[in-house]
Amino acid sequence: MLGKPVAHSLSPVLHQAAYDALGLTGWTYERCEVDADGLPSFVAGLGPEWAGLSVTMPGKRAALEFATEVTPRAAAVGAANTLVPIDGGWRADCTDVAGVVGALLAAGGFGDGSGGPGVVLGAGGTAAAAVAAFADLGLAKVRIVARDPVRAAPTAAAARGLGLTVEVLRWSDVDWRALAEKSAALVSTVPSDAVSEHIADVVRAPCLLDVIYHPWPTPLATAREASGGALATGLDMLLHQAFGQVEQFTGRAAPREAMRDALRAATGDILPLPLI
Repeated sequence: MLGKPVAHSLSPVLHQAAYDALGLTGWTYERCEVDADGLPSFVAGLGPEWAGLSVTMPGKRAALEFATEVTPRAAAVGAANTLVPIDGGWRADCTDVAGVVGALLAAGGFGDGSGGPGVVLGAGGTAAAAVAAFADLGLAKVRIVARDPVRAAPTAAAARGLGLTVEVLRWSDVDWRALAEKSAALVSTVPSDAVSEHIADVVRAPCLLDVIYHPWPTPLATAREASGGALATGLDMLLHQAFGQVEQFTGRAAPREAMRDALRAATGDILPLPLI
């Protein structure tokens, strides 16, 4: 895994569990402190023994720009969290999209998309992955809520590029209850304190993903559980995005239950982490 900082990452737990379950003795997955500026030279210096790289912040855009081949979903999001060696270079992908899709479907509450638009709180890199996930799930419209609508421009552009109708809303102008109740799914990518005064309304969404999972539980998660509604979390997203990385690195089906069980153990069994 490349990023800075990466000491906190749980990805090694997932990948090593996968390699062990697949009988890939000798395979390892390590954390490497590499920032965006250092990513090109680091990757260019790797030998043929490397099967793939996970990329976290701040290097996701640098990974996309470095790659010689880019998958459609990475191009749509404008960032890559996965690099896989190919003849003559590296292929960039963004399995974060599958992470959001898997988390929402595993949690439950998502219908056929006819109930309304997808809603994203925030406008960073995870928000772009969320709008791509909404497109994969068959939604036609997305609402992006940001304190500064100008900052939402890249995410809005990504959504339009995927064929979604886009509405960008200023945080201070939102009718929060209506926003949540009329959504097909709501993804919060913002810190817990940012949404604190609107929690009672946000939890009314039929399908909810709170990408923040540390410290746990978040106030949003506590309120959602009290309401009896299903909740997807950042740990669910992390788990489901890792499946695709393992499959691209190894060429074999990801051992999903082994990976899920390892993540549960590493996090004190705080979440059920359902699979789809």
